[in-house]
Amino acid sequence: MKYNTAVGIVLALAASAIGEEKTEEQLAAAAQNPLASMISLPFQNNTTFGGDMGGGDYINVLNIQPVYPVTLSDDWNLITRTILPVVSQSINGKTKSGLSDTVFTGWFSPDAPVNNITWGVGPVLNLPTTTKTGLGPDQWGGGVSAVGVWIKGRWVAGALANNIWGFEKTGELNTFLFQYFINYNLDKGWYLVSGPIMTANWNAPSSDRWVVPVGGGVGKIMRWGKLPVNLNAHLYYNIEKPRGYGDYSARVQLQFMFPK
Repeated sequence: MKYNTAVGIVLALAASAIGEEKTEEQLAAAAQNPLASMISLPFQNNTTFGGDMGGGDYINVLNIQPVYPVTLSDDWNLITRTILPVVSQSINGKTKSGLSDTVFTGWFSPDAPVNNITWGVGPVLNLPTTTKTGLGPDQWGGGVSAVGVWIKGRWVAGALANNIWGFEKTGELNTFLFQYFINYNLDKGWYLVSGPIMTANWNAPSSDRWVVPVGGGVGKIMRWGKLPVNLNAHLYYNIEKPRGYGDYSARVQLQFMFPK
């Protein structure tokens, strides 16, 4: 009972801070834009299964990834995103759960788009927060990240990429991430989406280096009281993957939005 009361108070305070209400179309465009000047709190759950992993094997990663924009001037923003992964995996009947490494990204971005395009570039840092061996590299690392977004009418599309190198002499951390995203917004807050996350481990053999998914899903912008919420679900098939990795991945995301 006390827990439900606390959650209710948090949601009420958040809703009171929203200010002027946005339309579902405006909220959808902001939710789908990594560079939107909007505080948000997404909970993104990814489950990998099938294929060589076996019937009971899986990898589940819950990414808690708050986004906080900082106004630097009338023309520039710093969009910060922190990803804290909570991992649970069952491999060969052995289950292990805990935290993986935290990834912090800061994109310096112009305040206004040009020809419907907004871009951002900045550092990405890997923080060694892994709690159990095998759940993450547990290393300090860093690199560069870039993102571009095009918004016109019902369409929101773009891509982001980063590469992270380990700071330690072992050189075990050298990873690449690329994600394109295409959203088509329908009526009443509904939308179609494809946003596969492709990764590469440059230190792995060439045959086990890439994870390349294809697929998509559906989402909806709704309100819990006055608080805008973005909910979506995806299914992807991995056309390229390391040995022993699952054929399929399912993603469900719940995003709380706090527009100005």
